[in-house]
Amino acid sequence: MKNLLGGKGANLAEMSNLGLPVPPGFTITTEVCTYYYDHGRAYPQELKSQVEKALDYVGKLTGRTFGDAENPLLVSVRSGARASMPGMMDTVLNLGLNDVTVEALAKGAGDERFAYDSYRRFITMYSNVVLDIEHHHFEEILDEFKDRKGYTLDTDMTAQDWKAILPRYKALVEKELGKPFPQEPQEQLWGAIGAVFGSWMNNRAIKYRELHAIPASWGTAVNVQAMVFGNMGETSATGVAFTRNPSTGESELYGEFLINAQGEDVVAGIRTPQDITEKARVASGSDKPSMERAMPDAYNELVRIYGILEKHYRDMQDMEFTVETGKLWMLQTRNGKRTAKAALRIAVELASEGLITQEEAVTRVEPAALDQLLHPTIDPKAERKILATGLPASPGAASGAIVFNSDDAEAAKKAGHKVILVRVETSPEDIHGMHAAEGILTTRGGMTSHAAVVARGMGKPCVSGAGQIRVDYAAQTLTVAGQVLKKGEILTIDGSNGQVLLGQVKMLEPELSGEFATLMGWADKVRRMKVRANAETPLDAKTARSFGAEGIGLCRTEHMFFEGDRIVAVREMILSDDEAGRRAALSKLLPMQRKDFAELFSIMSGLPVTIRLLDPPLHEFLPHSEEEMQEVAKSMNAPIDKLRHRARELHEFNPMLGFRGCRLAVAYPEIAEMQARAIFEAAVEAGKTTGQPVVPEIMVPLVMTKPELDLVKERIVAMAEAVKHESGVAIEYQVGTMIELPRAALRAGEIAESAEFFSFGTNDLTQTTLGISRDDAASFLGPYTQKGLLPADPFVRPNIKLGICGEHGGDPASIHFCESTGLDYVSCSPYRVPIARLAAAQAALGAKAASQA
Repeated sequence: MKNLLGGKGANLAEMSNLGLPVPPGFTITTEVCTYYYDHGRAYPQELKSQVEKALDYVGKLTGRTFGDAENPLLVSVRSGARASMPGMMDTVLNLGLNDVTVEALAKGAGDERFAYDSYRRFITMYSNVVLDIEHHHFEEILDEFKDRKGYTLDTDMTAQDWKAILPRYKALVEKELGKPFPQEPQEQLWGAIGAVFGSWMNNRAIKYRELHAIPASWGTAVNVQAMVFGNMGETSATGVAFTRNPSTGESELYGEFLINAQGEDVVAGIRTPQDITEKARVASGSDKPSMERAMPDAYNELVRIYGILEKHYRDMQDMEFTVETGKLWMLQTRNGKRTAKAALRIAVELASEGLITQEEAVTRVEPAALDQLLHPTIDPKAERKILATGLPASPGAASGAIVFNSDDAEAAKKAGHKVILVRVETSPEDIHGMHAAEGILTTRGGMTSHAAVVARGMGKPCVSGAGQIRVDYAAQTLTVAGQVLKKGEILTIDGSNGQVLLGQVKMLEPELSGEFATLMGWADKVRRMKVRANAETPLDAKTARSFGAEGIGLCRTEHMFFEGDRIVAVREMILSDDEAGRRAALSKLLPMQRKDFAELFSIMSGLPVTIRLLDPPLHEFLPHSEEEMQEVAKSMNAPIDKLRHRARELHEFNPMLGFRGCRLAVAYPEIAEMQARAIFEAAVEAGKTTGQPVVPEIMVPLVMTKPELDLVKERIVAMAEAVKHESGVAIEYQVGTMIELPRAALRAGEIAESAEFFSFGTNDLTQTTLGISRDDAASFLGPYTQKGLLPADPFVRPNIKLGICGEHGGDPASIHFCESTGLDYVSCSPYRVPIARLAAAQAALGAKAASQA
């Protein structure tokens, strides 16, 4: 019932049904949130009496009464949307405390320090979450008090110290708000409920929903639950645990806990937590006892419960728990967020353990997350100048210039610079900066802090809790071991071992694990669509093959023209005054093109290769600045005026719709002839060396009418005949076209009479259909998606043979569409091939499930 109760509420109810120790409580459903926003932030009439009834019932179960001066029931108020939104929604603990009930709590527990510690926490949290008073105001009062007393830790504070601080906290609230801190428990409760619903529309939550395509209409639920206290002394604790390691996927209990603490201490990263298992403690070199040693009974109970939960949910769980005077209570469980590496291992191992099927394992890994596995790591041979070591919070390595705030990170990214975002700790306000940075470094916080969780989800390297580093936001510097680094200096972070390194360090390209091959094997078994790669260079082609590409779906020949001697020959051709001059220049290009194609055909060894004839306008090959003009004129021994004149002649107001694509082949058939000849000669050569027959697919770009295609095809066929005559080898080949204009799409039936295959060029087709320039769209697409006019940025979305080969070829949402329309293949960049293979398998499984339903 996640849609109604939210993720947290549904899981709490589920754990209660399993008979696990869950503190009693109730859930105000997501429907109330929707009602609240539909009715000008007002509640349904019957809600108040229902909440009172539920509170009475919780009171009966715990033997306490909400607001009672002698034996008060205290509650926590937490949000819970149906999709887990880490750090987005706010929690209030210890609600129901006031100047009277705090005395009763102290008396009941026989522990004054605990009661006043809980009360000051309640005032800071409630003031921050509900009354909107910044947390740091309270921290400053506390730090100043501790400095005066010579304390370093909050745990040094005595009951009398906390009592002394409370009047200052209350005075601060009155000064900021103009009215005193609310003492009436009912007023506190409704304030907290309103704050949870209110936070559904705060900027952080809106930004997170935008990034993760979560509709605002879902709303959040509110969970009100009897408090259990992890801060009742040395036999109490609070912690977060995963049933498997969320970074590596290893099947072992993984997590952190703190003795004599409340939940927010672990997640907020204010105190550095301790390990749960003895094995992890030894591995981390910590001198603080593990939970296994310090609280063996509670630890054994946790192990028992995690077995039950993993079998019940058939997935890795992320659990929150509290130990109150020796008794373990479960506060939350949910399917744990994990890195792609862990997701693969967990999916394969759960299938091997028989908890899920192989087909389910295929659906358990988010295709886009495979990107993380394809991330660089630091070369083991590289010299490491280690500045500091923190916690390895999210794998992968990254280098970049230091920035200290998210706005700078975003600005740098827009200007094309790579940056590392350095913060004391990140908060949900930093989402945009984390998105823009290559990696994230924080000086505070554990493996379950905000920075760690969000970075893992984004697939960004992150090092957290690097406590030796001092960050000075005002001076824009970071200091470590006497060294001062300023904004803009280069840092490298290694998210796999927590190291922070000086300068740029050499990286290695990623290799894939055994589980990757296993899961991909399972995916390939159920996949219908073929996956090809867009590749021009031998390196691209080899990479694509290693990632399992089944051919080249797009080879953009112009990419081969920009190197050394080639660009000179292309420019000679452009500057020629007549056909004879152009042919002379093209004859220099022929052997280079032939060599390129022969290499690609050999690497692809019999797999299909689609080669697109020259597409961009000719002026793209000419120099642009005056300096370059002079350099080129000199090297070509050509008069500079001629160069300038030709550049002016070729200049276009709208090159995207200008003299390009098959229009070049119509005006200068010799270009298409040279390319076709190079392709056929290379096919003969590669066929001989590999022993595999090569079947080239020649693609004519930007066709709008059938006669255009017929004219160019005639030249291609003539070249095939000529090469057959010269070499004595007949090559099988296909001529097709790129559908990238609306007219071609609408008249495709007619064009198909001449074409043997189509490939949809989704980048240009999207631009010409919507009339939106891809390079200029960024300025207005934001408001379009925010205002719901477009569901997403159209460029990042998603027996004739049909395929697509734009950015959409590697986009999981678009691949689902291609599966539903029955396309034969998608083609994408080499690094996206595994993503497309997995997405195509999931699309096939989805189609199968839909047909069975």
